[in-house]
Amino acid sequence: MLVNFTMQDKFAQAHLLQVMAHLLQVPVVTATVPVDRTCQYNEGSFPHFKGLADSITVMNGINAPKVVECFDSDGHKYRQLAKSGNDDLRQDAVGISSIFLFILCLLDKSNGKTSVIRIGPVGVMEQFFGLVNTFLQNHRDTWKRRLGVRTYKVVPFTPSAGVLEWVDGTLPLGEYLIGSTRNGGAHGRYGMGDWTFMKCREHMSNASIICEKDKRKAFQQVCGSFRPVMHYFFRERFLQPADWFEKRLAYTRSVAASSMVGYIVGLGDRHSMNILIDQATAEVVHIDLGVAFEQGLMLKTPERVPFRLTRDIIDGMGVTGVEGVFRRCCEKTVSVMRTNKEALLTIIEVFIHDPLYKWALSPLKALQRQKESDDDLETSLEGTEGEYEGNKDAARALMRVKQKLDGYEGGEMRSVHGQVQQLIQDAIDPERLCLMFPGWGAWL
Repeated sequence: MLVNFTMQDKFAQAHLLQVMAHLLQVPVVTATVPVDRTCQYNEGSFPHFKGLADSITVMNGINAPKVVECFDSDGHKYRQLAKSGNDDLRQDAVGISSIFLFILCLLDKSNGKTSVIRIGPVGVMEQFFGLVNTFLQNHRDTWKRRLGVRTYKVVPFTPSAGVLEWVDGTLPLGEYLIGSTRNGGAHGRYGMGDWTFMKCREHMSNASIICEKDKRKAFQQVCGSFRPVMHYFFRERFLQPADWFEKRLAYTRSVAASSMVGYIVGLGDRHSMNILIDQATAEVVHIDLGVAFEQGLMLKTPERVPFRLTRDIIDGMGVTGVEGVFRRCCEKTVSVMRTNKEALLTIIEVFIHDPLYKWALSPLKALQRQKESDDDLETSLEGTEGEYEGNKDAARALMRVKQKLDGYEGGEMRSVHGQVQQLIQDAIDPERLCLMFPGWGAWL
C-alpha cells in the first residue's frame, strides 16, 4: 500500500506541475490580446505575464489604491491600479464602461474610421469592433470632428477588489491645476496673489452652514479671488501655433462629447481628480465611474449640475468658451444618441436584470464620497441602513435616461439645440454651483 500511495502521489504531483505550466501562459489582464475566432491560442501567439516590479506606489484616496507595474514576455511594461475597498468594480466593468463603449460605437459610426482607444472590460473592444464597422459610413459631421469618449479596462477579481488599466500619459486635471498638495500646480505658478484652493474650500465650507443667499455671495467672492488658469496647459506643452490650436480643439471636442454622454447616463462625482487629461492629445478621460444614473442626487450634498463645466474647464477652450466648437460638438453628440435611442435603451434594459449592478447609492458609499475627515465618517454611520429596492431603482433610472434621450428637460420637450442650451446653462449656473459640496471645487 505504501508503494502504491507513493506512485499515486508522484502522478498527482506531475499532473499538478503540468497544469501549472499552462497557467504560466496567462496574458496581462489589462493588455489587448487579439481575439482568435478558432480559440487556438498557442504558446508564443501572444505575450504572457512574466512578473511584477519590486516596488509599488500608494495613491491618495479613501481606499489608498496601489499603482503596480507588471511585465510581459515581450518586455513591455504595464502600469495598473490595484484597488480594493467599498467600491464595487464590477459596476464600472459591467455598467458604465459597456454603455460608454456602445455610445462610442454610435459616434464612430459618424467618424468613418475606428478610433484607437482603451476599452473596458477585457475583450469588449474586440467584440464590438464588428458592430463599429457597420456604423462607419454615416454622420459625416461627427467624423470630421473626431468625437469619441476615452475609456479604460476594468478587471474585477472580487466584489471589492480588482485591477484597472492605468491610462499612460495622462494627468489628473486637479493635479495640474492645484498640485497633489492642493496648494500649488498651475494656480500656484500663475495665480499670484490669488487665494489657495484650500482657502477657497474653507470659505465655502463656512458658508455651507448659512442660508443660500450667503452661499451665493461667498461663491462670488471665491471666484473673484481665484482666477482660472487652464489655458496655460496648452501654452506650456504645445509651443507651435498649429499644434496649440489642434490640441485645444481636441480638448474642447473631448469635453463636449464626454459631457453629453456623462449626462445621459447620469454620471456624477466629477471632481477634478476624477478627470484625467492626456498630455499628448489634450483629450480628457473620466475615471471612477461608480456614481451613475443620477446617484449623485442621493449624496448628502446633492449634485445639482449635469456635468462639470467650471471656469477652469471653460478657460481651456479659449476666448469663445462654450460657444462655437463646444456647443456644436455637444449638439452633434446628442443628435447621434437621440437617433439611436432605442438601441441604447435596449442596452440599459439588460442591466435591469443584472444582479451585479446596484442602481441605488449605499449610505456608506454616499458618506465616503463627501466626507470631510475620518471623524465625520465614523460619526455619520449610525442609522445609515437603507433599503435597496433593486429593479424599482433600475426602472426609475431607465425612465430618466429615456426622458433625456427624448429631450425632456425642465418639464417640456426640447429640440437638440434647446436641450444643449439648457444643459450648458444649468452647468455654469452660479446658483447651482454655490450649492455643490465644497470638496467638489465648483470654483476650480
